[in-house]
Amino acid sequence: MNITDIRIRKTYHDARLKALVSVTIDGDLAVHDIKVIQGPERLFVAMPSRKDENGTFRDIAHPITSQARKALEGAILEAYDRYLEELDRQEEPPPPPEDEDAPEVL
Repeated sequence: MNITDIRIRKTYHDARLKALVSVTIDGDLAVHDIKVIQGPERLFVAMPSRKDENGTFRDIAHPITSQARKALEGAILEAYDRYLEELDRQEEPPPPPEDEDAPEVL
C-alpha cells in the first residue's frame, strides 16, 4: 500500500472529532471521511462507517492487516500534525520591517 496523498478536509476545535481526512492510495483509490478523534489518552483514526439496520456501525473501508492500519494511522496523524503546525505558523505575526535608517545595534 502506497499512500500518495493525504488531505485534511475539515478541522474541528471544540469536540472529540478533530478532523475529516481523505486519503489516496497508489494514486488510484480515494477514501473519504476518515476521522481523527481525540481519545482519552491520544489521537486515533476512525475509518468511514455507516449504521446498519441493527444500529451497529460498520466500517465502509478499512485496512485488513494491523501493519497496514498502523501505517495508515501513522501517516494520517503525521499529516494532521504538520497541518496544525502550518496553521500556527500562519497565525504568527510577521516580523516588523527593518528600518534602513536606524543605527545598527550590536
